[in-house]
Amino acid sequence: MTAVQREPAPSEADVLSPRRGGPTVQRIMLGTRLRRLRESLDISRDTAAAAIRASDAKLCRMELGRVGFKQRDIADLLTLYGVQDPDVRQEFLDSVRRANEPGWWRAYGDAYPSWFEQHLGLEEAASLIRTYEVQFIPGLLQTPEYAEAVIRLGHPITSPDTIARRVELRMTRQELLSRPDAPRLWVVVDEAALRRPLGGAEVMRAQLQHLIEAASWPNVTLQVLPFHVGGHAAAGGPITVLRFPVPDLPDVVYLEQLSSALYLDKPEELDHYLAVMDRLSLVASPAVDSVPFLEQVLKET
Repeated sequence: MTAVQREPAPSEADVLSPRRGGPTVQRIMLGTRLRRLRESLDISRDTAAAAIRASDAKLCRMELGRVGFKQRDIADLLTLYGVQDPDVRQEFLDSVRRANEPGWWRAYGDAYPSWFEQHLGLEEAASLIRTYEVQFIPGLLQTPEYAEAVIRLGHPITSPDTIARRVELRMTRQELLSRPDAPRLWVVVDEAALRRPLGGAEVMRAQLQHLIEAASWPNVTLQVLPFHVGGHAAAGGPITVLRFPVPDLPDVVYLEQLSSALYLDKPEELDHYLAVMDRLSLVASPAVDSVPFLEQVLKET
């Protein structure tokens, strides 16, 4: 299986609709536009930061879309950058309003750590999600019972109500796979995740049956990395790569850890992890073999 090529880009308005990505993507796109304006005028970050009474570090975070925006700051930057057209200025200020609106996931703010919020927004906006999992079935393909078992494993003293909220959040995330504009989900799952009976045999059988069904969905590619492959390129742990349908949004590599996560978007980092994912897809069993493999594991469970 070869690497996925970027598809023809839709309009920016389509990608930035509230339905796709919400404030997370709005912030990234707005920050990118501001950075390009500044760089086109050869204005230093220090100068721009001084114009809004901020530090160089804050301006950097703004241009990366990692913080919220104030209308006054954006208005002052536009003035510094010589943007006087009222319609253009209003377009930027409207973007600020959209970037500061809460995403749907804010309703579950008690059910996820702060470092996970960016992933929720990026996942909503992605046109392609590539993921490798070694311990667990990927969250977007988990059944409620399996998800509960996974969450309890990582949070053994969490209250039942909080566990239920986290399961509900995970199930709500999965709704993106059935949207008219659903992203492609390309999963490589380690055989170890298929054979680890989280939640007991009954829960695991239901989970395997769900994977068999998901493998038939038109936007899902499912591969299994069997034990007999031995060592492989992603021995360090799970990897997710998110790709977006416009060039202004670079791919993002998401690496989740026990109590934090890394979001990588530098070209050299992306190249490394994309190469790892390509090698994984080549050594894993072809997608056409995934259902027979899952059916065999199901018989043995």
